[in-house]
Amino acid sequence: QVQLVESGGGLVQAGGSLRLSCAASGRTFSNIAMGWFRQAPGKEREFVAAISWSGGRTSYADSVKGRFTISRDNAKNTVYLQMNSLKPEDTAVYYCAGEPRGAYSNQYVYNYWGQGTQVTVSS
Repeated sequence: QVQLVESGGGLVQAGGSLRLSCAASGRTFSNIAMGWFRQAPGKEREFVAAISWSGGRTSYADSVKGRFTISRDNAKNTVYLQMNSLKPEDTAVYYCAGEPRGAYSNQYVYNYWGQGTQVTVSS
């Protein structure tokens, strides 16, 4: 089992930045891929970014490419999402997910989920 706890959400003005963290505990973190998803009010949860177990491979949704950066520190059992140039449409609850059993962008293949952290971007 892996437990995931997100932090770092909050309220920020458009154009600002936030860094989300996802701390993992339980079994070995360093050998599982990780992803970030988000869910806005009234919308389905969508893929944001993912990173391989080594950090050598990353992928992003087109809507965040060039603005968001996913990274990980296996020594700290933590994955990060640096969010720059935030827009009001980035407002959502952001979820960390671990151990995909398939395509990283597919939320249904992840085995582990955090409880989410709210990000609100004001215009």
